[in-house]
Amino acid sequence: MELFEIFIRAILSLFILFIITKIIGKKQVSELCLFDYVIGISIGNFAAEMTVNTEINYMNGVVAILVFGVLAYLINFLTMKSIVLRRFFVGTPTMLIQNGHIVMKNLKKVKFDINDLLEECRNNGYFDLSEIEFGIMEANGKLSVLSKANLKPLTPKDMKIKVSSSTLCGNVIIDGKIMKNNLKNMNKDIEWLMKELKIRGIDISNVLLATLDNSEKLCFYLKDDEIYPLEVLE
Repeated sequence: MELFEIFIRAILSLFILFIITKIIGKKQVSELCLFDYVIGISIGNFAAEMTVNTEINYMNGVVAILVFGVLAYLINFLTMKSIVLRRFFVGTPTMLIQNGHIVMKNLKKVKFDINDLLEECRNNGYFDLSEIEFGIMEANGKLSVLSKANLKPLTPKDMKIKVSSSTLCGNVIIDGKIMKNNLKNMNKDIEWLMKELKIRGIDISNVLLATLDNSEKLCFYLKDDEIYPLEVLE
């Protein structure tokens, strides 16, 4: 009987957590600010406790989760309206490297030592600090890095090369199934797609993925690992 009660509590807790998460938002763990992180831990503890501890009133835990969830929603809403509140609850970016020099006072402010800074730089692909012009710790604790101007890779604009505009790409077949809505959004129909498959001698059941962009470039990725980046025939 107790196991059955725990099972029911677990299902209800999962459902409530899902609803609260939908209300709060879809931020990844790495994107959470300190306030959101604390709220998340608290709600998780409430859910775990009211699931396995059958001696406590289940509704007390539900109320606690709802209160924390609503509070988090209100704070998120207010921080979007007020810069002052956003700075207080979310925090502000902190300059750790400025003009190629390490800002020691800010390093101490964020409780970082030089090894932590070097690790974050390596995670961004920089193994030599002399290559970095600016390094900023965002409010979520991640380091954003800007390399020195003379080390930036060349772009078509720098070389004055004209390139065609990027176009949207839709998935029209996924694992052998036609994505009708995507195909319609690309102004094509099933008959057209089946004709293109027939022209190329491709069996739709062997298609892992087929993509189509606005320039009418049709690509097939087959389940036997062959790749066919083929243009649509005029």
